[in-house]
Amino acid sequence: MSRPPTFTPPPGVAAHALHTARGDFATLDARPAGEARGTVLLLPGFTGSKEDFIALLRPIADAGYRAVSVDGRGQYESAGPADNESPYAQGELASDVLAQAAAVGGGPLHLLGHSLGGQIARAAVLRAPGTGAGTFASLTLMSSGPAQISPSQQARAKMLTDALAVLSMAEAWEAIQAHDPPEDTDLDGDEALRERWLRHSPAQLITTGKQLCAEPDRVTELAATPLPKHVISGERDDTWPVAWLDDMAKRLRAHRTVITGAEHSPNTDRPEETAAALLAFWEDSHLGRA
Repeated sequence: MSRPPTFTPPPGVAAHALHTARGDFATLDARPAGEARGTVLLLPGFTGSKEDFIALLRPIADAGYRAVSVDGRGQYESAGPADNESPYAQGELASDVLAQAAAVGGGPLHLLGHSLGGQIARAAVLRAPGTGAGTFASLTLMSSGPAQISPSQQARAKMLTDALAVLSMAEAWEAIQAHDPPEDTDLDGDEALRERWLRHSPAQLITTGKQLCAEPDRVTELAATPLPKHVISGERDDTWPVAWLDDMAKRLRAHRTVITGAEHSPNTDRPEETAAALLAFWEDSHLGRA
């Protein structure tokens, strides 16, 4: 489970609803002081939320980009049905992203997805007119692999989805804490993490958990899209092994960044280094070098 350093937006970051043709989505929105050079749309991973990017938002905005992180349908503060899986099919979530992109607007739009969010981002690019060109200026896959997650993580995801089929969200939280005690964190206790968990839709978690265990390899299809691509990860990852991410980057002919000292969530493990790497890639994308 991702652990943002805080759930409180820093100065200059606004929390508001993004109104789209497919409904409203909760966002954190950081704008630069002057005219924006472009916009970055950030999608969180499984069990995560927009707050997972909270340490990146001001550095991105201070570099001249508008940064918008979003709770997807059924994630934390974005509404979604609790007992109907069909709205969380990957195609539906990808269409949500295209609607978010249209609503955000604002010049060159760089798309970033972390973990599950990366696979949804990939699906959105592949659904977009012109396979993403004209809709997105670039695609960044952060700790998000070529296909299904590793066998050990598939077992964990299946355990969770099976539990959610019979337990309430509160009961599932207690079971998770008993099975996987939380690590030390700077967050004021785990109450904010628990509140986020309780506000997720169980149907969203069940459906997307199944997706992570069955996602096909679409790297060849994505490689054919005319977008600059970036694969970024920590130096250790048990969800998709780093060797898998290295190979995917080669197949995509993508820019590759490994953040020293980070694991599955470089956005929270090493935010300063991660922001610098992202900004360097987007700068190269603007200049046509990526």
